[in-house]
Formats: sequence, C-alpha cells, structure tokens
Amino acid sequence: MKRFVVGVDFGTLSARAIVLDVTTKKIVSECTSEYKHGVISDALPDGTKLPPSFALQHPRDYIDSLGQCVKGAINNANINTEDIGAIGVDFTASTVLPIYSDGTPLAFDRRFESEPHAFVKLWKHHGAQKEADDFTRVAKMRGEEWTSAFGEKVSAEFMLPKILETARCCPEVFNSADRFIEAGDWIDFILTGKETHAAAFAGYKAFWNESNGYPSNEYFKAVDPILDGIIGTKISDKISRVSERAGELSEVGAKLTGLKIGTPVSLAMLDAHATLPAHNITDCGNLMMILGTSCCHIVNSNKMTTVDGIFGRVKDGVIPDLITYEAGQQCFGDAFDWFINNATPKYVYEEAEKENKDIHKYLTEKAEKLKTGESGVLALDWFNGNRSILVNSLLSGLLVGVTINTKPEEIYRALLEAAAFGTKRIVDQFEDYGIEVNALTASGGIANKNPLLMQILSDVLNREIRVCGTTQAGALGSAIYASVAGGFYPDIKIAAKELSVSPVCIYKPVKENADKYLALYNEYLILHDYFGKSNMVMERISKIKQD
Repeated sequence: MKRFVVGVDFGTLSARAIVLDVTTKKIVSECTSEYKHGVISDALPDGTKLPPSFALQHPRDYIDSLGQCVKGAINNANINTEDIGAIGVDFTASTVLPIYSDGTPLAFDRRFESEPHAFVKLWKHHGAQKEADDFTRVAKMRGEEWTSAFGEKVSAEFMLPKILETARCCPEVFNSADRFIEAGDWIDFILTGKETHAAAFAGYKAFWNESNGYPSNEYFKAVDPILDGIIGTKISDKISRVSERAGELSEVGAKLTGLKIGTPVSLAMLDAHATLPAHNITDCGNLMMILGTSCCHIVNSNKMTTVDGIFGRVKDGVIPDLITYEAGQQCFGDAFDWFINNATPKYVYEEAEKENKDIHKYLTEKAEKLKTGESGVLALDWFNGNRSILVNSLLSGLLVGVTINTKPEEIYRALLEAAAFGTKRIVDQFEDYGIEVNALTASGGIANKNPLLMQILSDVLNREIRVCGTTQAGALGSAIYASVAGGFYPDIKIAAKELSVSPVCIYKPVKENADKYLALYNEYLILHDYFGKSNMVMERISKIKQD
C-alpha cells in the first residue's frame, strides 16, 4: 500500500528532498544536494566573463541535484519505491531558461557554451533593468490595466524583461529557442515528458492573470517589435491551475529519481508559496515571511485590489478560491553574508576562532549585548536592490551614523535591524491598502537559526511572530501538494490541515524596544523615501558602473 510522498525544494544554492509518511504524518527522511556551479556571477564554467548584475545557473546542476537528493532521501528512509505515491517540486522564480522543443536547454548545446544568455537567469539576475523600465514605460503610455497586479511597475526579476534582454543582446539564442520556460515548469517537463505551465509562475512573474490571460500582442510589439507573437510560441499560453497536476513520471523521470514510471507529479510551485500549506496557512490574514538569502512576504485574501509596489497577486495560484499577494526584499540574509565575507576585520575572525564559534554566531552574540539604538548606526537594506515597495534593482545599500569608533557588531546589528525595517514597510503597505494582516508566521533557515533577528523583527513590527516547526518548509509544502496529486487527499486545504507542522516557538515584542524601534523606523522611512524616490543618486551611480 502506498503511504509515502516526496517533496523537492529547489533553492538558490541547493535542492532538498524529503520523504513524508502520509499515514503517520511525519517527515521520515531528507537529503540535500548542493549545485556544483552555485550562482554563476563572475564567469561561465568555460571562463567567459560576465557583465555586472548577472546571476546565472547551470541547468545541469538542477538535474544532477534532483536525482541525488531524491534517491538519497529514499535511501535514508529505507523504503521501497513501490510505496511512494507521488512527487512534487517547488522552485525559485523567476528563474528562466531557453530550451528546444524536446526540453533540452540551449546551455547543453556546444554552440552556446560561451554565451551567458543561453544559461539559466536566476531570480536575482538584474541585468534586465533597462528592459523592465521599457515594459513599465510602454504600459503606462498605453494605460495597461494588468500592471495594477504588480504595483504599476515591472521588475527586472520578472520573466519577460529577462527574455527581452536575451533577444536584444543575443538574437541567436532568442531565435534558436523554441521556448523560454520557468525552471520549475522545466523540471516537471523533465519528470513527465509533458510541458505544463503553472498559474503561479505565469501570474507572479509573467504578467498573466486568470481573467484575461497575457497582455495583448499589440502591447508586446509596442515594447519591442522583436516580441511580436511571443505568446503562444516562445512563451506557452497553456496555463494550469493549482488544482491540476503536471502528469505522471515518464521513463526518463523514473530513471532520474529512482521512482516508478507512472508516479503522479503535482504542478510545480514557487518555493516561497509552497511554505503556506506546510504551516496550514490556507485562509486569509496570516502573513508568511520566508527568511533566506532574500525574503518573501505572502498573504491570502478574499479582496482583489491594487497594492502599490507589491510583486504580484494571483487567484487560484496557490490556494484555491483565494487571492494570494506577494511582496519581498531582494536582500535579506545576503546582506549579513556580505558583511561577514567582505567587511568583517581579521581580528573578529580570530576572536571567534579562539572561542570556537561560527563567525555569524559570534557577531550575533556581540550584537545582542547592544541596547536598541545604542550604536547610532542606521542602514538601508537594498544591497541587492529593492523589490518592494520601490521595485528598483538599481538601488543599493546604505549605512548612516558610522564613525571611527563604530564596531563591527554595531554594523552587523544595524543590518539585522534594516532587514526588519524593510519587512515592516511591506506589512504597513499591505494594511494601508486594505489587505488584512492579523498574524505573522516565519519560515526558512534564518528563522530557526537567529533568535536575535527574530526578536528584532517582533520588536520592530510590535507583533507576535510564530516560527515554523521545520527547516524544510518548502519541501514539505511540495510533498503536501503531491499528496493531493497522488489522491491521498481531495484538496490542498484538507491535506494542509492533516500534514502541516505546528510552530516551534513564538517571539513576543518587548514594549521598551518596540517604542525605540518606532523612532528608528521613522528615520528609516526618511532615508527610504529620499534615496528611493527623491534623489536617485544610487540609480545614477549604478548606471555609471554598468556603462
């Protein structure tokens, strides 16, 4: 009797698989496989140098890691593959690649092994800012109504700007590609041999909506004639809703994963959105924060409205019958890593080594001893651009209040606080536009590893924050979607209620800290609006750098 499902979470640096027992409702094993090439930002594997703002990946890494982590999780569970009833995956987005009609990536073609635009453009690839600006400009000129779903502004992280960038910079790749596809949809293609396109990817990353489909061909031609006829050709117009499934494992998919031919495959989901059923968030008002290298803020609502600066909204894309809104910070944990890797003095590493402590843990402990506002340092959290509310990848980080007496732990704490201020700005925006936020839940590795940051978030937001009870929320959510595809449950709401995990802890705000943080947040807002709206010095500097 089949009693297990597999969920695979494709993140920025690795793929993680779990095996979930739908009888005991427990995760029985897991396995992680790191991508061989990681994020390709300096040079291609053959040494070809990359321009600034590029973030690419090699599609071979996804296939290799998929096979390794699924087979590893099954082996760790010590179960028979005959007992596995379904598999589901989630993926970062918009992470897009050009492919031939049979699903082969152009990056596998030796003709294009030195061409950056033939590789995967990762979600945080920001080389298409000019193209994004063109999409926004023409949409405003034409009065395109669909832009309201994206806060009236197109992001460089979206699918279409990345494709247009390819068309303009490398027509040979654009013309050779039969399809441009989200990596999550591509994995389902590899697994099933059948091409499907999830509403979540199309809706949040490619301008599609459930009422009118994609924007008109006239709009695309107005942006650039090279896009004439792109929908239905290089971008599929066949969109599947969340209640559908991708298909069944083909012979190729079965060989790759070690599972049986015909095993049901659920429709691929965005990695952040897959965490909602993992924590039984299938109703309205509970905002999920997925804290990792970046941060996503996701909330369900019954209300269809425009929220300026959000990243997207889709009905029936994540939870049936609900509108799911997404916003986010392009830089979250990445900012902390940047400081550790590029700006932390040698003596701090030496002190951490003497105490036999991880450098993050050491600096966190030092920062924790500081009182709220004690350092006098304030930061803007735009070290990888701003996704929400300003939607501008050319914005950059900022430190204010640094003196010759400033200590590394003071800057480190200011970066933690800036991440929290950025989150508060987004939560405030949702509520200002009438989207109810009555609870906060946090997921992701940072939520479980950094209690100081979680307390700062609670104090800054002046709310309780529940932390999820698993470090594999994405994979668990994918497994829950798989349980529906495999027929274990009739719908995602029932499956989530049965298979989700409870919070492991709750952070509560400290009033004294909350009051001080409100004063600091008001100063953050002044910097936010000045450098994000009034004086575009960051954008001008970035353009000079690119030239």
